Amino acid sequence: MRMVDLIARKRDGLALTREEIDWLIAGYSDGTIPDYQMSAWAMAVLLRGMDDRETADLTLAMAQSGDMLDLHDLAPITVDKHSTGGIGDKTTLVLGPMVAALGLPVAKMSGRGLGFSGGTIDKLESIPGFQATLDGATFRRLVREVGLAVVAQSGDLAPADKRLYALRDVTATVESMPLIAASVMSKKLAAGADCIVLDVKYGSGAFMRTLGEARHLAQIMVKIGQLAGRRVAAVLSSMQQPLGQAVGNALEVREALAVLRGGGPSDLVELCLVLGNELVLLAGLTHEPDEARAMLQATLTNGSAWAKFHAMVSHQGGDVRVIEQPDLLPVAPVQQPLVASGTGYIAAIDGMALGLAVNALGGGRARKEDLIDPAVGLMIQARVGDLVEAGGSLLTIHAADESAAARVAPALLAAYRFSDQPVAPPALVEAILR
Repeated sequence: MRMVDLIARKRDGLALTREEIDWLIAGYSDGTIPDYQMSAWAMAVLLRGMDDRETADLTLAMAQSGDMLDLHDLAPITVDKHSTGGIGDKTTLVLGPMVAALGLPVAKMSGRGLGFSGGTIDKLESIPGFQATLDGATFRRLVREVGLAVVAQSGDLAPADKRLYALRDVTATVESMPLIAASVMSKKLAAGADCIVLDVKYGSGAFMRTLGEARHLAQIMVKIGQLAGRRVAAVLSSMQQPLGQAVGNALEVREALAVLRGGGPSDLVELCLVLGNELVLLAGLTHEPDEARAMLQATLTNGSAWAKFHAMVSHQGGDVRVIEQPDLLPVAPVQQPLVASGTGYIAAIDGMALGLAVNALGGGRARKEDLIDPAVGLMIQARVGDLVEAGGSLLTIHAADESAAARVAPALLAAYRFSDQPVAPPALVEAILR
């Protein structure tokens, strides 16, 4: 085979065979295919697309470029969830313990935040002592003993995807739907879960800006999972405003703990129930959606989900005192309200602007090596559809000092758009694809 021929075939809109895709990924992984040829191929895919079979073959080839975890010696079935990322998205902290409390082991590898969206690992590491980087043997032991482990993604999972993603990032090919789907699903397949629910978000606080884009991506990923023999469902959820009230690492942990204690914001609870419902049904614990929802709700009311989170934190070295007393979590020294300059109904909130403001406060990173202040962030008081009077609080800025709060305040105020007419709040969940 010659790489130039594969580039030309994709440029002309022709499908590649499984053997050709395997050869391509193997060659790129071992360095025999140079970056300039791989970038030409990625641009051809961006412009011409890939069919479902090609995309599934690419996903499997990237998944098999590194370690492929097999967890069946630990449990007959394991479950996982993936979110495409959003502002205030702390669902893993709630959903994982809920389904683990029902006896479905969760072996999850998560990422750190980069860009305007926070990462699950950053949130967990705001708990003093929490160890997210574990060796394989320890990870497997925790899945077996606790039924829940959330760890930093291993460099040995889908290394071809890691290399290809870095190339796409500098060649304007990140937006290719087949390449996005293959990137996400290669890591999910390599991580070994039998049942996967995908939380595909859309809106100003997500990477997919429109519902149509989110639906297209979800359809591709569900098909990939099914062709790979996994049980997969996708939930299309709105990021037209932050999920819950908290945006920022320790603030989001505190909010997740409130949900695990039977309280917390209703939208966060609802989304976790919807996502959990899909996992319970996929795993076959019941075939009745109402029964699945009741089972999940019970883990919040009877404390079993909170106990499972407590056990995970304890086994991963975290200080359990902050789980029992959330006020011990890091707290920002400055808490400054942002008030409305006029009266009106909130028509829209620019989630990306909020995420970038948290980054500017020190709660996120622009580069992988950037350090994070776990205490900073935002607490949202006013949401889409709310009537706010002049001088009323829109949110509270949690900052390291007053000057940092003052620097982000103008951008935060500009993130709110007002109307003089009542506005209906956006639907939380638009569709479920199976």
